[in-house]
Amino acid sequence: METIYFAGGCFWGAQRFFDQFDGVINTEVGYANGPTENPTYEEVCNDSGHAETVKLEFDPDKISLEELIDYYFKVVDPVSVNKQGGDEGIQYRTGIYYTEDSQHPIIESKMSELEKELGQKSAIEVLPLENFYTAEEYHQKYLVKNPTGYCHIPAVMFELSKNKGQGK
Repeated sequence: METIYFAGGCFWGAQRFFDQFDGVINTEVGYANGPTENPTYEEVCNDSGHAETVKLEFDPDKISLEELIDYYFKVVDPVSVNKQGGDEGIQYRTGIYYTEDSQHPIIESKMSELEKELGQKSAIEVLPLENFYTAEEYHQKYLVKNPTGYCHIPAVMFELSKNKGQGK
């Protein structure tokens, strides 16, 4: 099992999106790479410096880090700074936070491909994970509990694996 962290705007949609893929064992939403310990949602919304992030535990024999990054690129605007959809603020920045040094070259290779395709530098930060604090329980699986909740990710993206015949 491996772990990777994706910040991609509101974490509700990112969690729902990644939960659909075979090989993703567990997801959890929280706050990453900020300057303080155990921030609350209110603090994060008031520019604490943390990013809304989804933690993914995955089986690399079933889904590769490369595949996960490709999926991530489908649901973020890679050149938007501190904004995804209608959400704005530092907590909505995009980032890939790795937990193992062996993940870094894979991420950098995928970023290079993306930036070549874009013809410009991406706003996605690539950093080692400094910290991660689990978000309040009501945020976990939020869009499952609240199917009509707001999300910048189009609902069709939550059916991507089913439409490809790869669902769990």
